[in-house]
Amino acid sequence: MWSYFQRIIQCFLWLYFKNGSCVFGVDEVKSVSLMEGDFVTLLTDITELQKDHLILWMFGPKETRIAEIHKKNIDMYNSNEIFGDRLNLDSQTGSLTITNITITHSGLYKLTIISNNGTSYKRFNVTVYAPLPIPVIIRNSSQCSSSSSNCSLLCSVLNMRDVSLSWYKGNSLLSSISVSDLNIRLSLPLEVEYHDNNTYSCVLNNTITNQTQHLNITQLCQPCPGEIKCDESHSFTVSQRT
Repeated sequence: MWSYFQRIIQCFLWLYFKNGSCVFGVDEVKSVSLMEGDFVTLLTDITELQKDHLILWMFGPKETRIAEIHKKNIDMYNSNEIFGDRLNLDSQTGSLTITNITITHSGLYKLTIISNNGTSYKRFNVTVYAPLPIPVIIRNSSQCSSSSSNCSLLCSVLNMRDVSLSWYKGNSLLSSISVSDLNIRLSLPLEVEYHDNNTYSCVLNNTITNQTQHLNITQLCQPCPGEIKCDESHSFTVSQRT
């Protein structure tokens, strides 16, 4: 509500000092997703700035002013504290580029464009994702039973936000789990038979990328300790628990 009144005040000031016009429209919001280390350019959609243009960029819930062009003069605000040297403002178009972006730069970027033709607004909801690790598949030893013909497995990742973890049999989805919080362990179980010849994979993904770990049943699904098995000479052996 306060930001709305700020816009009204800005508009009346513009009317009073510049004899301009004032337009109150619905803000346009564009969602942008990218990985850490990438760059993004937030476009004003202006071909060339005129002398009467005032371009104002703000960031975050407190609407911190980070960059401005007024009468073609560029001013950067708080850039060292929040963005370091990552910000670049195009003097011809007013578009804002953020290089080597990190998760801390996720948030809402607000653009105000004021000219003699009126005032317009654009919003960019930027989401930055950390690189995804390859998920880890382990044998669930707590579910190991000498009487069972199945192998119990767990696929896990740590400390990931806004991701999904899934088991696939070939190209078919078997199960999936999602998480939005950080600092938790995400695990998904799977049971297969010891001599299953199907192809299984565990996939970690977010909205823009994924990482896959393929299951090696022969390597992970050895008989449980204590299970009686028959060797090639047809003699019986017993694996002792340790």
